[in-house]
Amino acid sequence: MNALFTQVFISALLFGAITAAVPLLLAGLGEQMSEKSGVLNIGIEGMMISGAYGGFLGAYYGSSLWLGFLTGGFAGMAVACVMVLLCVRLGLNQIVIGIGITLACEGLTALLHHFQFSRTYPRLEAADVTVIPLLSDIPVLGPALFKHHLIVYLAVAMVFVMSYIYRHTQLGLNLQAAGDKPAALDVAGVDVVRTRTLAVMTTGFMAGLGGAYLANIGAGIFVPYITNGAGFLGIVLAMLARGRPIWVLIGALLFGVCLSLTTAMQVAGINMPTDVIQMLPFLAVMTMLMIFGRRASLPAALGLPYQRGVR
Repeated sequence: MNALFTQVFISALLFGAITAAVPLLLAGLGEQMSEKSGVLNIGIEGMMISGAYGGFLGAYYGSSLWLGFLTGGFAGMAVACVMVLLCVRLGLNQIVIGIGITLACEGLTALLHHFQFSRTYPRLEAADVTVIPLLSDIPVLGPALFKHHLIVYLAVAMVFVMSYIYRHTQLGLNLQAAGDKPAALDVAGVDVVRTRTLAVMTTGFMAGLGGAYLANIGAGIFVPYITNGAGFLGIVLAMLARGRPIWVLIGALLFGVCLSLTTAMQVAGINMPTDVIQMLPFLAVMTMLMIFGRRASLPAALGLPYQRGVR
């Protein structure tokens, strides 16, 4: 009986960790690209919640989760356009604009949800899962790690795709130069503004995709402020990863474990105040910042607007 109890607890913990980690992973990977190009995208929380609302609407009215992911990604990208216009094109303060974007998106999505659904909270049907043969049969680990929606495996694959882009492509070099020495990139004939625009738009799409996953797969419902700070956790992940996507994945899994402890402890019958458990991800963030924050490697021009010919 004790062995069965332990297996149930571990299985629930790991499954919940994967579910909670995917939005953080997508947001962290997107933020990492933006930061590499020199744009500190504080508005990623707003992009995530916009993606959550847009993704829920797409899935709810289109009866397709994939349509929901697409609309969620484009909703996040639409918000990213505001960041591009005000920060990349006009050179306004990235932190102030990012905070404004987040507050505006949180309020707007809450207002639209209330206007559209009043006090009702419609739910989506359970998502289909993709079972990986053989691996899914492994006791305890199999059901927890290898029975998820296909988007989970695609998110993990993005880690290796982005690692390849950063290390082995001209685009990766351009992004690195845009964040470290934008003037040198400009002299080499590459448009810095266009490079940063591409990075921020990609960030918006991935953040929106993470928000859509949170609403459509993680919760199956949209409620105002559903992201609950996930975008800010993505920023921390990107900063601590030192430009390595694999470290974003590891950090997302760590925070995912902290976030899933509430459900896992309920399954195990452990009586502990929910508020205490919900503090764990943020305690983990502060701990990681104290341990690794001083050694975090950030681009030299991060947060600085670039105007051609101005020094």
